[in-house]
Amino acid sequence: MNPLRLYATRGLNALWYSRNPARWLLWPIAVVTRGLVTGRRSAYRLGWPRAFDVGVPVIVIGNLTVGGTGKTPLTIWLAERLRERGFRVGIVCRGYGGAAKQWPQLVDADSDADIVGDEAPLLAQRSGCPVCAGPDRVAAARMLVRKGALDVILSDDGLQHYRLKRAVEIVVIDGARGLGNELCL
Repeated sequence: MNPLRLYATRGLNALWYSRNPARWLLWPIAVVTRGLVTGRRSAYRLGWPRAFDVGVPVIVIGNLTVGGTGKTPLTIWLAERLRERGFRVGIVCRGYGGAAKQWPQLVDADSDADIVGDEAPLLAQRSGCPVCAGPDRVAAARMLVRKGALDVILSDDGLQHYRLKRAVEIVVIDGARGLGNELCL
């Protein structure tokens, strides 16, 4: 992550979770965001636009708060547990920070993090599962399904990607920060 983005992210997290009165300047954004998120989720639940089934169950791991909550470590842990029980697991992720010209990208442990983002090779290395990165989770999941037989797909940080039909959603909450200031951003 570039230093300016890292600094801005840390600053926003610090403001968002603090008792600093300046955090209330973000309140109007939170109100609008909550309305948009609620409307979009309701539309998908009603079937417009529709969510796409990729032929295998999808388990989405996501969070409701700003900042890291441990989604990627949980995804790796869950992949390992499923594989121990004989399931063939694939993982899709955003590829955040990756500069690929074309998405989705199949990822392995040796993939260039500058191209596919830093979490994708980590997921491949630590889980031992096929991984596909890309902003379009449906396309990434379909690519994994075409690549080989899978029993389940895990979607790392995919809670807000409603186009990918999911069987289960797992919401991760940071035990120390909880729900922060409980505003939606």
